[in-house]
Amino acid sequence: MAVEMKVPSVGESVTEVTIASWVKKDGDFVEMDEIICELESDKATFELPAEASGILRIVAAEEETLEIGALVCRIEESEKPSASESKPAEISPAPVKEETAPIASESKATGETIEVKVPSVGESITEVTLSSWTKSTGDFVEMDEIICELESDKATFELPSPSQGILDIIAEEGAVLPVGDIVAKIAVSTGAPASKPTEKAPQSSAPSPSSTNSYASGHPSPSAAKILAEKGLDTSAVKGTGVDGRVTKEDANQAQKATKAASVAPQTVETSEVKGERGQRREKMTSLRKTIAKRLVSVKNETAMLTTFNEVDMKPIMDLRASYKDKFKDIHGIGLGFMSFFTKACAIALKEFPTVNAYIDGEEIVFNDFADISIAVSAPKGLMVPVIRNAENLSFAGIEAEVRRLALKARDGKLTIPEMTGGTFTITNGGIFGSMLSTPIINAPQSAILGMHNIVERPVAINGQVEIRPIMYVALSYDHRTIDGKQSVSFLVRLKELLEDPMRMLLQV
Repeated sequence: MAVEMKVPSVGESVTEVTIASWVKKDGDFVEMDEIICELESDKATFELPAEASGILRIVAAEEETLEIGALVCRIEESEKPSASESKPAEISPAPVKEETAPIASESKATGETIEVKVPSVGESITEVTLSSWTKSTGDFVEMDEIICELESDKATFELPSPSQGILDIIAEEGAVLPVGDIVAKIAVSTGAPASKPTEKAPQSSAPSPSSTNSYASGHPSPSAAKILAEKGLDTSAVKGTGVDGRVTKEDANQAQKATKAASVAPQTVETSEVKGERGQRREKMTSLRKTIAKRLVSVKNETAMLTTFNEVDMKPIMDLRASYKDKFKDIHGIGLGFMSFFTKACAIALKEFPTVNAYIDGEEIVFNDFADISIAVSAPKGLMVPVIRNAENLSFAGIEAEVRRLALKARDGKLTIPEMTGGTFTITNGGIFGSMLSTPIINAPQSAILGMHNIVERPVAINGQVEIRPIMYVALSYDHRTIDGKQSVSFLVRLKELLEDPMRMLLQV
């Protein structure tokens, strides 16, 4: 009996995941609860344990993106093989006979022709690219012998021959073919070809000319070709260890760039002098980065995003912090930062302007009576957005403690999916990196995001006098489908009032 393993539900806003890597290989024996692969969403990476003990049969390839509930693999339930069963028996080499084998019968055409078509390789794949032929027109091919390699946007796979016979190639290398299109035809025949050698030649340590000059010699597989292109390496500079000298994926991964002296060819024509290194390097995008990029572009394309700006005089908050930060830390055991002021101010303003705290669901607008505020945190694996639940009910100390807890978990890569889902409004602080002004992108499906920036001393007019004050620019990006201009500007003005007079937050006036 085979157990089907599917992509588990990992959060209400996560609809798809990417297979980052397989820990086990196809055909391996796995124990129940043993980790078999790693999955990535746009928010976190998590491990998938085996649901039964048995033989693993992989269905989805690495880097393939799957929807929740899609089939990942199957496990053929069985007991773990004993050491004696798993250990291959030693086979003594059979003596090589110098006699020639009986000559096989010549192949005979049956008159039947089979069309080889592009197979269906997945629900979302509608076309493939014919990357390379391993056989040529007129070659005799055996049943199930690999005749070509196909590539989709998710994986590379080989196409076997459905019958033995003479191959007639229809599609050229590099052609993009829809599923079901004809790739080649095979004139079905019985027996072996007359030209096929049947006499076993004595083995020699030196490679034969046919093997060294075969099609595969020095030719990379499609996956190897991609890796070499990313590294900027020439195929001829890589030694293949595969069948007949073929360059495999492992060969490409192990290949290193040539030394600087070898890679730079001597110039025979004098040009203007360019000093210094001019090297380039390519790095493959991680699945997490690709997913983030896809979601950000989707937000830009699917929302009517607009940004409004204002400035905040940070002197009152800075004076308050200077007066009470030591006492605050002694009592609560945590520092008093700017984030608690902004979070508390946003929670109050969101109650007064509920459309800023709402989101669109189909043809309806969903209003939230609570403020679950997402805090954008820069983590080693990328941008993480953990959520402070019911921020409107938390004290300054409670907010600071929650911010610190979530930031530490993000740094250590231990944030869970529930801790990063369900936010109603987002705050991002580019000021810690020195940003003066920005237009942050909305964190879908939310309708608005607040951008904080660095604090710079600027001359401002105070009661008719010019004074130097610490000023921060703030930006509110919002979805104009949900929020009108009056509401967005009023929200930002209210935020300015609360921050420039922190006593308003305590008195809620």
